[in-house]
Amino acid sequence: MIKVECQAQLVVRDADGREASLTDVVPLLALVAEEGSIAQAAQRKGLSYRHAWGLLREVEERLGGALIAKARGRGSVLSELGEAVLRSQRLCGERLQGNLQALASEVASDLNRWLAPDVQDLRIHASHGYAVATLVTALVGDQVPVEIKYRDSADAISALARGECDLAGFHLPRGDFREACADAYRNWLDPQRHVLIHLTRRKQGLFVGRGNPRQVTGLADLARGDIRFVNRQPGSGTRMLIDLLLTRIGVDPERVNGYASSELTHSAIAAFVASGMADVGFGVEPAAHHFGLDFIPIVDEDYFFACDRGQLEREPLAAVLELLRGAPFRQAVAQLEGYDPDTCGDIVPLDEGWAGAR
Repeated sequence: MIKVECQAQLVVRDADGREASLTDVVPLLALVAEEGSIAQAAQRKGLSYRHAWGLLREVEERLGGALIAKARGRGSVLSELGEAVLRSQRLCGERLQGNLQALASEVASDLNRWLAPDVQDLRIHASHGYAVATLVTALVGDQVPVEIKYRDSADAISALARGECDLAGFHLPRGDFREACADAYRNWLDPQRHVLIHLTRRKQGLFVGRGNPRQVTGLADLARGDIRFVNRQPGSGTRMLIDLLLTRIGVDPERVNGYASSELTHSAIAAFVASGMADVGFGVEPAAHHFGLDFIPIVDEDYFFACDRGQLEREPLAAVLELLRGAPFRQAVAQLEGYDPDTCGDIVPLDEGWAGAR
């Protein structure tokens, strides 16, 4: 089985048409920021000092500004431009990560069908999440052919009902809004035909800058005129949850500054806040920590895969269940902040999942 990777990069072009890749220099900039030394950064990168400096100079010439500055007692530090370049490449990667991973998966699946036509792909349509990405990585590592498509929760569930996927990933909050959110999926699934596989329990909440410079204490602060919010896309389970949460506390979602702006993944939301283009976002805890943001927990929720109960003991779902219940995968999920894998791989009847009896 072959593997395919799809990566995004930013290329800067000067007035003379000369190009330089920001992607090539960003890892070096990150090491300079960490080490405080170009020489030590080059050594860790496996480059000569001359080569490393050449990469930096090439990008500086295209941008027309310095990426590195000298600070007394600190050696080499990133200039404001250098910090901006570092943020830009990270923002590019995170905003596109889910779609690129899905595209690479589709391309690999198509190629592998030619190389091994008798092998059946595991088709996953799912709302984006860190535990889902961890599962895909583990499946690929175990040589299980997988095709992943990140979609809105409702789209994933409807795809399962039409027979277009084997696993449909979606999430439900624990507590007051469980039934209301379940109503969006209930009509697509048949209790006699479908069951749920529990993946993880996780926390969703507010992303704010390190140190919480805007002094945000909760969802009510989204109504403030000085707060810029970045939202998830309409149709996503997280967007539905935010709508319900704000309505309950008397905040009109349409009056929230930036409510119409949207991103497709939790990572993209965090990248947006970390870049300074928004003050507050909403998503899962690992995304906040990955970007050095503070996290204000709001709600606990369960992430499930819906599937056809008749396929549970057959491949490829049998391999998925074995992986989910194994110690290595549970340990990997446990490393994600705010994620609880204790019941990972448990089979949950639909009625029990809708009601949150677990």
